[in-house]
Amino acid sequence: MKSNAKFSTKDLVYIAIFAALLAICSWISINAVVPFTLQTFGVFLTCGLLGGRRGTLTILLYLLMAAVGIPVLAGFSGGLGILLGATGGYIIGFVMIALLMWGIERFFGDRLWLLGVGMVVGMILCYFFGTVWYMVIYTRSTGPVSVLAALGWCVFPFVIPDALKIALALCLTARLRRYVK
Repeated sequence: MKSNAKFSTKDLVYIAIFAALLAICSWISINAVVPFTLQTFGVFLTCGLLGGRRGTLTILLYLLMAAVGIPVLAGFSGGLGILLGATGGYIIGFVMIALLMWGIERFFGDRLWLLGVGMVVGMILCYFFGTVWYMVIYTRSTGPVSVLAALGWCVFPFVIPDALKIALALCLTARLRRYVK
């Protein structure tokens, strides 16, 4: 990717296609002990294949579509109410994942192992931001909640599925990266 600020038509097409891919991944729900979607897999794959700059813009486009009410979120939902709700911090945290991965790419390179580190640290950052957001919203609407309770409801059940999504995104990125760049 060139360092200039302009985007080519190809860049814009990739951004649009991957925003649609994010929506599709959010609609796919895996029924397990705690059901989960492939939303974070889509975020990791987007940033892995498109790089930090285009990946971040893709996530921002996805969030903009959700904010204006296009049903691109899990359960075919959308709107500011969802994004500003108790679990909206985890969705907004996707931007943090992308920005972190962009920073790692810019300063350290785009080697696959660095990409994996960026995904793991980005997921931890997303968990942190989302959990703080959840605790603030939950406390305002229901009452105080402990950090351990919030982590037990919103993070711990998703650690293993998210680790598997990171592994799958890394494998696909390694295979497909040469076709996208």
